[in-house]
Order: sequence, then C-alpha cells, then structure tokens
Amino acid sequence: MRLKRTGLLTKLVIVVLLVYMATSLLNLRGQIQSTQEEQEALAQQVEQQQLANQELQDAIENSDDPETLERVAREKGYVKEGETLYIDVAG
Repeated sequence: MRLKRTGLLTKLVIVVLLVYMATSLLNLRGQIQSTQEEQEALAQQVEQQQLANQELQDAIENSDDPETLERVAREKGYVKEGETLYIDVAG
C-alpha cells in the first residue's frame, strides 16, 4: 500500500491550525488563572464580611447586657455619676 503524499497547502493549514489552537489554549489558561485569583479575592472578602456580620450579630444579642452598655458608654466618653473624667492633653 502506498500512502498518498500530502500537499504543501495541507501541511500549511495543519500548522496554522496548530498555532491557532496553541494560542487559544494559552489565552484560556490566562483567563482561568485570573478568574481563580478573582475567586480567591472574593472568597476572602466573603470571609471578612461574615466576621463583620458575626460581630454585629453578637452586638445585637448583647445590646441589653449591662456590662456591654457600660463599656460602649465609656468608649464614647461617658462616666458614672460621681466619677471624674481626666483627659491627658500631654499626648
């Protein structure tokens, strides 16, 4: 059996297709990598937001707690009756 020789045009078409496929593959690889990086960044944002939500939920649940109310009031500069507030202006 003799195999028919392929023409120059056929070889050229195959080479062009291979180059196109390789270029497309590299482009898709870059897109996948950037999408994965974006997914990781978004996952980190979700985790941070979940922590913030948990802190807010805890604050809501403890809003009637006298110790929590006192701590928040002191952070805002309030004092108990009979206490004197001293402010350090020296720095």
